[in-house]
Amino acid sequence: MASFPDFVNENEIAKAQFIGELLVPVAPFDQKSGRETWTVAFAPDGSYFAWSQGHRVVRLVPWTSCLSNLKQFLQIPEQSSVGSTDLSSAAGSRRLSRQNSDGQLQKNVPREHTIDCGDIVWGLAFGSSVPEKQSRCVNIEWHRFRFGQDQLLLATGLNNGRIKIWDVYTGKLLLNLMDHTELVRDLTFAPDGSLMLVSASKDKTLRVWDLKDDGNMVKVLRGHQNWVYCCAFSPDSSVLCSVGAGKAVFLWNMDKYTLIRKLEGHHNDVVSCEFSPDGALLATASYDTRVIVWDPHTGSVLREFGHLFPPPSPIFAGGANDRWVRSVAFCHDGLHIASVTDDKLIRFWSIEEKSPQAIAPLTNGLCSAFSTGGSILAAGTRNGSVHFWACPQTIASLQHLCRMALRRVMPTDKVRMLPIPPPMVDYLSYKAN
Repeated sequence: MASFPDFVNENEIAKAQFIGELLVPVAPFDQKSGRETWTVAFAPDGSYFAWSQGHRVVRLVPWTSCLSNLKQFLQIPEQSSVGSTDLSSAAGSRRLSRQNSDGQLQKNVPREHTIDCGDIVWGLAFGSSVPEKQSRCVNIEWHRFRFGQDQLLLATGLNNGRIKIWDVYTGKLLLNLMDHTELVRDLTFAPDGSLMLVSASKDKTLRVWDLKDDGNMVKVLRGHQNWVYCCAFSPDSSVLCSVGAGKAVFLWNMDKYTLIRKLEGHHNDVVSCEFSPDGALLATASYDTRVIVWDPHTGSVLREFGHLFPPPSPIFAGGANDRWVRSVAFCHDGLHIASVTDDKLIRFWSIEEKSPQAIAPLTNGLCSAFSTGGSILAAGTRNGSVHFWACPQTIASLQHLCRMALRRVMPTDKVRMLPIPPPMVDYLSYKAN
């Protein structure tokens, strides 16, 4: 069994550019178990990077500081497409750290923090508030917490089933949410600034929390038969995808809190999911050695990225193998996907090609996330460290930029009704290669 199809020469695949790592000091008492980096996350404004470095600890690092160290490894100019957005975000963060006329540090300056969460950390998510996004509980006139425009929160999902909400700038604990009965595996905030938080748990449920209503639980989403591994919002916050210990991919209507449909196609547990920036695509990763790219509006399969060749039979794919796909991340350019697999490789895929565009070695990889600017991939490992790579450089065509702009506001059924030639409809639907 091979890692690449016969028509691909592994030696001709580009090597992804490694640009640095964050290491965790190993204490004498430190053991292998408990050191895992189960999750990594970037703040939506590009100000912070966070990772669970094991032993109950979450590390918050200003992304500016990371970039100042990583930039020396980048073999590209600052004005190029890769790194430019991240570097501009870093410049904005640097402006925040200036002192006022009295020599005092300004409020909300990105500072490095180490947070002891009290238990093993499985999930992380940043959330930022938009004041005009009111709580859905409109009848409540008094709130204990009022989250302002400059508020940046970090949610941590713990092994004991609790969710702790922290003020990122101060490291202060704000809320302690305790309704789950098993470990909280993943967390995601609605990207619309409403501070609606969804948690995925081993107790087979997803729970919806309204942090603008003092963290009250709004709804319990039931349907998974086993624990839920991952959840992700669509860019417009209207749809939630959830995956877990089962072969189905669940899509939920987050206005009505109802199940829209189940996507069938995987042969083993589905462990990771993420929408494309325009919401037209959904990528899911499974232990069946595949990443599937779906049209979430129709439920159809658009692409399959394999990690084992010849492709395994459903029986083999449904069991243990050395090509389990652990994580999938969608780049913000809408053109690239990254996958982390047990075969000790990270792969960067172009959505227009069947073989990887670039690869990189990674032992014991567990999770991944693209930076806010989309040019740098962070991947966490079992030993608590985080590795960074530059995404392959691609200049997006005007066609693709127009497609993304259109698909942000137009679902597939409306695209099909447009009075345009069929090849253009296929292109807008991501069917054309």
